[in-house]
Amino acid sequence: MLRSMTGFGKAERQIGTKKISVEIRSLNSKQLDANVRLPSLYREKEAEVRTWLADHIGRGKADMLLFYETTDAEKRVSINRSMIESYYRELKEVADSLGIEKTDFLNVLIRIPDVLKPETSEIDNDEWAAVLELCKEAFNRFDQYRKTEGAKVNEDFHLRIQLILQFRDNLMAPAEARINKVREKLRTQLDEIIAQDKVDVNRFEQELIYYLEKLDVSEEMHRLQSNCDHFLEELSGEASGKKLGFISQEIGREINTIGSKANDADMQRIVVMMKDELEKIKEQINNVL
Repeated sequence: MLRSMTGFGKAERQIGTKKISVEIRSLNSKQLDANVRLPSLYREKEAEVRTWLADHIGRGKADMLLFYETTDAEKRVSINRSMIESYYRELKEVADSLGIEKTDFLNVLIRIPDVLKPETSEIDNDEWAAVLELCKEAFNRFDQYRKTEGAKVNEDFHLRIQLILQFRDNLMAPAEARINKVREKLRTQLDEIIAQDKVDVNRFEQELIYYLEKLDVSEEMHRLQSNCDHFLEELSGEASGKKLGFISQEIGREINTIGSKANDADMQRIVVMMKDELEKIKEQINNVL
């Protein structure tokens, strides 16, 4: 089953006195890039969470955000009383020396670093186990999103490959007609140079066959069919974006070779349409896990 590298999942739960939310989102990227943002209370668990996320994401640029709100009236910050008293005395001395009266220092003091500090506590094991379960729930929703997007991409891939195969079939008629065109063109040009009764018919046929062999695209048409079939086979299993990318390169190689050998306007127009569909496939592959 295809998975898109673009995904989003969110889960929320009341755990003890905290309402905790977990969000996971990702975008396409050639390499794995997993980022985790945790509140200071859970900061010591960041390495554990990052490793877990990297193991499950696979590939892409992923961000995991965990945040919480305390739902009771418990004290959440502490005041460094000795520090605030020391700063107050010094500020008051400066104010008195400058003749400043009725100065409210409180707004200034609470902005000084380390005057107000969040209260920290040990992480409760039961609480952390519940947080991990919430992370897994968010990931499951995130992964379902990737599967849903992947199914849409899978459907689009089938459409594009079928169009390429249809264009391949459409090449048959102009490819055969081209042989007669080339034969008549060469015969006409030869008659303009050499009298018909002086032409060695056997030699002419040998040279014509040699020339037409260089324009023959039957082998490329066969390999194009084979590569497209291979692409569809991969879609029916656990296809990866990298493998689909390799197969699409092979498809493009055969299309380009057919185009270089075409030497015919009708064939070139069909080749251009095939290239257009292949480019759409390549754009989508960039977003496949």
